[in-house]
Amino acid sequence: MMDDELTLPPGIGPHNDRELELMLAGSKPMAMFSDALHVSEYFPDADFAPHVAAGTIIRVEEIIPRPPFEMRYLFFALPGEEWRIEEALVMCRNLCAGTVIDHDADSARMGELLGYASEDIETFLKH
Repeated sequence: MMDDELTLPPGIGPHNDRELELMLAGSKPMAMFSDALHVSEYFPDADFAPHVAAGTIIRVEEIIPRPPFEMRYLFFALPGEEWRIEEALVMCRNLCAGTVIDHDADSARMGELLGYASEDIETFLKH
């Protein structure tokens, strides 16, 4: 779903388009971008590339089958926070395989991994 197709309550989405800025400031431990493979043009590889090359940000990408197409997941994490990517990837694989047991619990955990405040996660889940 496109971002402009839904209206979110205040406090939701404060990281959108600010991921790199927040990560460089040390206030966001991980960023995730995803879309069907070959669909989205917005994967900020170029913005993050100099920081990945310098070792100040870790990059992990994975293509996961989700019939009838494949999903591209792109993660960036601060050094020492790579465990967040590993946990998020397990969740993404389960989503694509259709094996998620509790979507709200997974959404809440993903919000935590991405560095959102607990009150913002609660607001998102209620919405």
